[in-house]
Amino acid sequence: MTGPLVVKLGGALLDEAARFPEAFDALARMHQLHPGGVVIVHGGGKAVDRQLDRLGIQTERREGIRITPPEAVEQVTAVLAGAMNTQLLGLLLSRGASAVGLTLTDGHLARARKTERFGFDPGRVGELAGGDGALVKHLLVGGYLPVLSSIATCEAGGFLNVNADDAAAQLAGIVGASGLLLLTDVPGVRGADGTVIAELDANDAERLIADGTVTGGMIAKVRGAVAAAEAGGVPVVIASWADPAALEALASGASIGTRVIPPQRAAAAASSREGALAR
Repeated sequence: MTGPLVVKLGGALLDEAARFPEAFDALARMHQLHPGGVVIVHGGGKAVDRQLDRLGIQTERREGIRITPPEAVEQVTAVLAGAMNTQLLGLLLSRGASAVGLTLTDGHLARARKTERFGFDPGRVGELAGGDGALVKHLLVGGYLPVLSSIATCEAGGFLNVNADDAAAQLAGIVGASGLLLLTDVPGVRGADGTVIAELDANDAERLIADGTVTGGMIAKVRGAVAAAEAGGVPVVIASWADPAALEALASGASIGTRVIPPQRAAAAASSREGALAR
């Protein structure tokens, strides 16, 4: 059986929902076109910023992630698992998709813990450590479209805010995805000259981060893509939600945006290039 296509959707699209209705049409059709169905993981950073600003809580980001102090995590949860998830469900249901809203905790989907991978304390920020994809697989078999907010809980029961790109990357492995699509408001990873890079691997990604070509939120997106490609051995695509026709074409196997390739494919490509030079 073909695994699903995991699609990470940025909150920027939800903020622009009225301007880009075709993007949601495309997502609903992608679920029908892809043989394994679609699983959506969404963020909602701008909406969270607005809510925290209303409450006088300062927003801080470091290394592409949101610092989430204990006094902010309940508000982050309310926005992502509540308002944003419900908004997205409504947009998909109105287009005929049988969308179902979930968090990363539902049905033991993902085990989460407070992250310690940074050289600073990010607060109530979590990372995933495996899980059980049975619930999502069951929903997919029934024709449903699972829509997940990037909120989890730790063993002690407290809320954890998981970076949505990281969550999508880990979820791809948990549910046995056939691919991962990271949708953003840019057409892909841009090189120093501003053009979209068609394909990159882990070494390319770290070089682009080190030399300052890749910055801000794109750092987590690129590293999440590399991690997913390495863990699952599946291709990961970073592309724009502003081209609905391209999204539907992707569900049928077309190439768009920036494709992040697994290590074995990168090695094969390098070997092929060396062989070509030797001939």
